[in-house]
Amino acid sequence: MTDILPTAEDVRIASTRLRSRIMPSPILESEELNRRTGCRVLIKAESLQHGGSFKIRGALNGLLGLSQSERRAGVVTFSSGNHAQGVALAARRLGMQATIVMPRDAPRIKRLGTEQAGARVVLYDRYTEDRERIGADLAARSGALLLPPFDHPGIIAGQGTVGLEIARFARDSGVRLEALYSPCGGGGLIAGCALAMEAIFPECDLFAVEPEGYAETKRSLESGRRQRVRGDPPTLCDALMAPTPGAITFAINRRRLAGGLEVPDARAAQGVAFAARYLKLVLEPSGAIALAALLDGAAAARECVAVVLSGANVDPERLCEIIAGHPDP
Repeated sequence: MTDILPTAEDVRIASTRLRSRIMPSPILESEELNRRTGCRVLIKAESLQHGGSFKIRGALNGLLGLSQSERRAGVVTFSSGNHAQGVALAARRLGMQATIVMPRDAPRIKRLGTEQAGARVVLYDRYTEDRERIGADLAARSGALLLPPFDHPGIIAGQGTVGLEIARFARDSGVRLEALYSPCGGGGLIAGCALAMEAIFPECDLFAVEPEGYAETKRSLESGRRQRVRGDPPTLCDALMAPTPGAITFAINRRRLAGGLEVPDARAAQGVAFAARYLKLVLEPSGAIALAALLDGAAAARECVAVVLSGANVDPERLCEIIAGHPDP
């Protein structure tokens, strides 16, 4: 499968394809964040994207590549929530039936968003059942397309439009982008961003930011081989619990990424609280993890960097609990 790697040109094509279907998310700046990090930070607020995350980009790009007969057969995927909502929204726009395999313990807001977009939800136990096998069985029985959450050329190219928008903004603003920090689960978003940077900022350092216990891209980069999560460590970052990097994503990331960063839950929670207080943005812990890395000094000694805030789908009770626990983030 890794002999079909997407390219920077695929990201450009995806950008053109998606232009009339999704909005470019805003790029923001914060004096407080710049002060704390000691550098200029371009904040890519994908939390404000349709569905509350970047995932609709890859979902739409993947489904738009299908023929009419393939669309009639429908789509199946597996996701803890953000890709689920992205696929559900994309399928509804294209008149397709979507079936989503979701863990029973997924945040309520993600399940409701998926169902409200018209998808059929099939629940499973993430600790005892195999979501990929369930999804493959459902697709085989129905004849639907199985669209994975990250390890797919069309998905990666679509997610890469996030990075392309950042690169174009920085270029048009006349600044040299030194580094980009992005949340990382299976690696699709950071891989797509890496492709997007190749043509505009080839010297930009890219960092995959992962939750403690799930830093398998970091460990895979260090070892040169794909690593798997050990056991089932608890984390607030439910959207970043991929057991191993994708084959396609790692084939891209191993040659392009500068490294990986591992962030504990307490720091991710601080990122959520900081975003609420100073950026006036709602973020889920997974969406705030790269911001948390910057607050912890990851961009020290740099002049201009970018950070992706990847998602906003957090249950209200969890959000209030985190903000109450960090009154002065």
